[in-house]
Parts: sequence; structure tokens; C-alpha cells
Amino acid sequence: MKTLKKIALALCIAASLGAVSTSALAEADAGRITYAPADAIDMVAAKVGVAIAALEKGEDPEKVSGLIKDVLSASKEINASDKVFAARDKVHSKLKAARKDLAEGKTQQAEQALRDAQKAFLALKDIL
Repeated sequence: MKTLKKIALALCIAASLGAVSTSALAEADAGRITYAPADAIDMVAAKVGVAIAALEKGEDPEKVSGLIKDVLSASKEINASDKVFAARDKVHSKLKAARKDLAEGKTQQAEQALRDAQKAFLALKDIL
């Protein structure tokens, strides 16, 4: 009888953990838009293109830096797997280098870093 009680208690605990699992109840917030990974990659690559175009037009470096900051925050929508996450973090370093180059007045290097970042974001689709 003592063993039966222990088994019943273990089953109750296991069932309660499964019933209240946070991953089972996870869903998007009411006001939040969720994107498929491929759509998020396209969106982020387009934002990088906007930053490149602004830099080519000779916009204010602070404005371009703000556009890069928007790219960094939008890229957080790309979430598919650990490999994609690691590759996305490597691209973040290129974007941060572009912001640093802009702050130092090196627009050519910043533009090249942005072009590399755009290619790297589009390459994330191959990892999916």
C-alpha cells in the first residue's frame, strides 16, 4: 500500500507539471505581430537596404545610425533555431561595427559593413 501511494503521488505531480507547462500555454501577446522566420529575414534585409540607401544619399550619420538601431531591434523577430540565432548574432556584430564606423566618420567602411550584413541576413534563409 505504501508503494502504491508513492506511485500515485508521482503520477499526480507529473500530471500537474504537464498541465501547467508554460510552453504548452505560450502564445503571442494580443497586440504583437509574429512573423515566420523567412518573412522576418526579408523584412530585416529590406530595413538594411533602407539604411544603405540613406547612407548613399548622404543622410546625417545620426539618422543612419538610428536606422541601424531599428534593424537591430527588428532582427530580434528572427527566431527559428539555435544555429540561426548564433548566425544572427554574428550579423549583429557587423551592424554594430557599422554604427561605430559612422560615429567615427568612416562612411565607406560603414556602407561596406551594411552591405555585408544584408548579404549575411539573406544567407540566414539557407540555414532555415
